[in-house]
Amino acid sequence: MAQQTIIGIGLAKHVFQVCMVTPTGTLKTNTTVARGKLLALIARQPPALIFMEACGGAHDWARRFCALGHEVRLLAPQYVTPFRRGQKNDPNDALALTEAGQRPNIPTVPIKTIEQQDLQALHRVRERLVKHRTAVVNQVRGLLLEYGIVIPQGIARLRKRLPRVIEEADNGLSFLMRDLLQSLQSELSALETRITEMTGQLTRLSHELEACQRLQEMEGIGPLSATALVAALGNGHNFHDGRQVAAWLGLVPRQHSSGGTTRLGGITKGGHSYVRRLLMHGARSVISHVRDKPDAKSAWIRQLVTRIGVNKACVAVANKMARVAWALLHTGAQYRKPVALSI
Repeated sequence: MAQQTIIGIGLAKHVFQVCMVTPTGTLKTNTTVARGKLLALIARQPPALIFMEACGGAHDWARRFCALGHEVRLLAPQYVTPFRRGQKNDPNDALALTEAGQRPNIPTVPIKTIEQQDLQALHRVRERLVKHRTAVVNQVRGLLLEYGIVIPQGIARLRKRLPRVIEEADNGLSFLMRDLLQSLQSELSALETRITEMTGQLTRLSHELEACQRLQEMEGIGPLSATALVAALGNGHNFHDGRQVAAWLGLVPRQHSSGGTTRLGGITKGGHSYVRRLLMHGARSVISHVRDKPDAKSAWIRQLVTRIGVNKACVAVANKMARVAWALLHTGAQYRKPVALSI
């Protein structure tokens, strides 16, 4: 690293800002480059250390620059902002990248492979469809409430009640409203079909990918959680240990300590909220099935629930699941089922 030119690239859609500095920090150039000329410019440079913000298109550019023999590191934008001097503009942002990247304690964002991005894209599309379905369900319930028709919460209940509401002749609904409800019912049905297709595609991929198969040996990890973990963590080599993964997912206490007094609050909820949510759902499933299982893990969970309550226990179990998942991805080992305690 000491012998490499350091390059900071401010990414955009059409015009990129490229800042080059020497290993000693002397500015060589800080200029704008058109999209079509960026790759050729970087290809002409000797092997360099390139820093970019983790934003749209960053992983694609990182893979291209790595193929040219450069070392690429992606930085989260919030870690770059404190190093920007002067007003916010493209030259200052690119220069801040070169300075922030050289700090030893600034964490980097793992560069995703194409396979990881494919999995992530499937999850994001499915998540959008699920949100849209929830919005349609809530809108239908709200509209019917204005007509004095109350449908309890839950998609299953709406799916069962809505056809009867449309067909009932004495509930006071007009023909216009019945037609509108019919169209909303068709929209809801189409969304559920798309969600089922996306879920089936992720399930098939989880059976094909060896890493997903190993992750699904864990309690509380299904096809969605396994593929989401692989998309987010890859092989786990970009994290030092499982604790760093748990902290990255926001499954650690928020700290506000000073003067030797330690104050811990709720979880930070930082990092990857989608994966954290899946792990929390999985943790609740694990807790609900421990009952009288004789293994050490189940005994630990039961003691945890008794001592700190179900909600905090879910966070602790999700934290442990994240750390075990990192170990499986990092080492390539098989998950070992909990062993029953000897009496």
